[in-house]
Amino acid sequence: AGAGLLGRRLTSAVQAGAEASRRDLKLPAPASPAPAVPAGAELEVRGLSPFVTPNKDFYRVDTALVVPRVDAGEWRLRIHGKGVTRPVTLGFQDLLRRKAVERDITLTCVSNEVGGPYVGNARWLGVRLADLLREAGVRPPSEGGRADQLVARSVDGMTIGTPVEDVMDGRDALLAFGMNGEPLPFEHGFPVRMVVPGLYGYVSACKWIKDIELTTFDAYDAYWVKRSWSRRAPIKTQARIDTPRPFASPKAGTVAVAGVAWAQHRGITRVEVRVDEGPWHPARLAAPAGRDIWRQWVWEWPATPGSHTLEVRATDGTGAVQTARRAGTVPDGATGRHSVVVDVT
Repeated sequence: AGAGLLGRRLTSAVQAGAEASRRDLKLPAPASPAPAVPAGAELEVRGLSPFVTPNKDFYRVDTALVVPRVDAGEWRLRIHGKGVTRPVTLGFQDLLRRKAVERDITLTCVSNEVGGPYVGNARWLGVRLADLLREAGVRPPSEGGRADQLVARSVDGMTIGTPVEDVMDGRDALLAFGMNGEPLPFEHGFPVRMVVPGLYGYVSACKWIKDIELTTFDAYDAYWVKRSWSRRAPIKTQARIDTPRPFASPKAGTVAVAGVAWAQHRGITRVEVRVDEGPWHPARLAAPAGRDIWRQWVWEWPATPGSHTLEVRATDGTGAVQTARRAGTVPDGATGRHSVVVDVT
């Protein structure tokens, strides 16, 4: 009983220290600010997901039974492994003193079903992971590097395996400590997490990160790969209808059909909607804000009374049209087209 009481007191002290370190943190101004969001990037449609997802509404998917509370003052990150010629150990203040990069990036979970909620857009602040890796002597495989997999480890024991080539190909892969203008919430990885645009979270978005090991895919399988998920998982092109909601009863006349579409690191160039398997109609797209960011869309539907099925599809920046083939989330993300049934009165 005494040991239990002491343990609770120590845990409370650790949590208090972590909460104080987050409360007292003043985020640095970005040396590389996010590009200005263009006019027209957010459509004024009732029921449509906002361009930026508030922190309190941002989806959370992880295996932590208890959200880790890490004191930023005690946090350390170690970079080591195959191809590392200069191993690195960083503290939180070391990270804050580096050039801060701010970017708008949409994240998606591989467990997101077609039309599901596990996608959100935020403004992240952090440092470029590729810069740290190069300082440690790491080269990507395309430059003769020995490691093709980066294994990130969390304080709770989670392992996330990420292709080294993707992290170092010029995209905005970050070790992030800020989210939407405030320090990372504990639920989203405070004090530091990975953010890699274009990859599902289970192969890129390690929260509460403490260790990065350079290795190979042949030598090591990370947590989810051991559970039948793919080693590599680029995000698939998807579109979602936010409004009208399933089984809604809009009135006959002009009805705004609207939602979001995403194909991170490729961008969205076209969204189309059809009714009752009829012809496809082009939706009006919001102004593009970047290829790593979702894009809002709206189509003005001349709705007639009766039960109708609305279906949406997107085209990404490579010209590829979202597939109609239905597949579940395992092993590398769901496919298919989102549809909703409504009853027009």
